[in-house]
Amino acid sequence: MLIKRTQYLEKIRRFYESNLIKVLTGVRRCGKSVLLTQIKDELISEKKISEDHIITINFEDIRFSKIKNFNKLNDYILKKINDNNKYYIFLDEIQHIKQFEKVLASLKATQNVSIFVTGSNSKILSGKLASLLVGRCKEFKIMPFTYSEFVKYYEENKLELPKKPLQNFIRFGGMPQRMDYVLEEDIKEYLKSIYYGIIEKDICNAKSMINKETFITISKYIINNTAKEFSAQSIVDYYNLNNPNKICRKTVYRYLEKLERACLISRVKRYDIAAKRTLKQIEKQFVVDNGFLLACNDSNKIFVSHALENLVYNELLYRGYDVKIGKTYKGEIDFVAIKDGKKCFIQVAYLLSSDDVIEREFNAFNSVRDSSPKYVFSLDEYDMSQNGITHFNIEDWLLNKVNITLN
Repeated sequence: MLIKRTQYLEKIRRFYESNLIKVLTGVRRCGKSVLLTQIKDELISEKKISEDHIITINFEDIRFSKIKNFNKLNDYILKKINDNNKYYIFLDEIQHIKQFEKVLASLKATQNVSIFVTGSNSKILSGKLASLLVGRCKEFKIMPFTYSEFVKYYEENKLELPKKPLQNFIRFGGMPQRMDYVLEEDIKEYLKSIYYGIIEKDICNAKSMINKETFITISKYIINNTAKEFSAQSIVDYYNLNNPNKICRKTVYRYLEKLERACLISRVKRYDIAAKRTLKQIEKQFVVDNGFLLACNDSNKIFVSHALENLVYNELLYRGYDVKIGKTYKGEIDFVAIKDGKKCFIQVAYLLSSDDVIEREFNAFNSVRDSSPKYVFSLDEYDMSQNGITHFNIEDWLLNKVNITLN
């Protein structure tokens, strides 16, 4: 049994009766379909909506394989609408239907409906859909389980937590179904199947004209270098060194865009702290779930410091922060977390294991004249706050035992 994803439901619940089209986007297998089911359950149990006024289509279900285009989709839905009362329409993985946006626009204009759709590709909100339905969609970005949801899953299902649960989560991530497996080899095989499924279905399909082997090599390199400073030229040099078919920087940027559209990575820009403005250049990439760090690594080794940074980044996104890399005239701050015009600065470390490490992490703020709150996150259990800079244990923060403030 999966847990109720209350944070998402609270956000979506306000729009159950809204005429806006509710669009749930996110990487494959992150739990969008389960969330749709939880929304339907609430409509039936709490709103007392009759089940014959709920229309559901999962486009990865073979029972709906005959619905191949927007005309057939429109005909199928209209045949299900038999009166003037409101119908609730759920369309799962809608990107499989070409020109689906025409159906949404037509239903919205002519029928008394509330529409919910999911997609594993962020481009469903671009192009024709954006132009046809500008200002008429509400997007909800769905992510894999957070650490607190991971713990909640074991507690609510009365299962024994893995030994060292945070270390388990850092290594294997929060893709919901990976908890069905116990052995590392089985977990990794499952995570690899998701990764390759994304490439097959969302990126290197028959229409993409992308060389799959080249894409896999480059994408693994990008994912393995999560949280590291980005250089398109270094990726070109890495690939061209051992491959006869050369690539260029333009290819790297095209692949990055494909990975981002498939919701596998986020590309993060720099924020000039002194000038208080976002810079144009992309500074780092972060993968949507730590499990993909393992799935894309042939050696089974992950860099814990980068995995921790990736984990903190995704948690900040989940909590609704706009996240940037902080630029100072002497170096960088790992994260600038921004919300409602306020911000804070965050450094992430594995362990503050020596005076040199403590000095490095805390002194990163020396050149920051901004009075916004400053934090150092690490796995240390002892509070090492000093000089107005707050130290948090990462697990305490992930479990909401302590919280950052903005200014």
